Amino acid sequence: MAVYTLRRTQRLPITPEQAWAFFSSPVNLKEITPPYMGFHVTSDPAFLSKMYPGQVITYTVTPLLGIPLFWMTEITHVEEGRYFVDEQRVGPYSIWHHQHHFTAIPGGVEMTDLVHYKIPLGLLGNLANSLFVRRQLEAIFSFRWKKLEEMFGTMP
Repeated sequence: MAVYTLRRTQRLPITPEQAWAFFSSPVNLKEITPPYMGFHVTSDPAFLSKMYPGQVITYTVTPLLGIPLFWMTEITHVEEGRYFVDEQRVGPYSIWHHQHHFTAIPGGVEMTDLVHYKIPLGLLGNLANSLFVRRQLEAIFSFRWKKLEEMFGTMP
């Protein structure tokens, strides 16, 4: 049973502090997620103002045929301004481990997403990954890339 990896690196002309402020707030996820995903944070907003290890965030998403799914992640690691990790606790994957890294570079910040994921259902899951899951994840991260460039600009 395969564990898959998705890695994306993007450079933006904003400070690491600006990047951290934006990405460490779960309420901003909807803005950089394709509308067809029907992404909604359902956690109490009172507990989303500052990210911390052990923080649990709940969402609904509609990744397939408009069928809403419950998704719960836990923020397991945080090094303020440098990286954080979210891991799925309940949701569509057998494993979802998503690292978000932020590195200062001349004129901006380099952000790297590293996702390790596993699809349930053994061989059927592997087939689903080949047929549509991988493509959907690629499309979500491509949407994010374009949206972030619209919001923050591009590196020269």
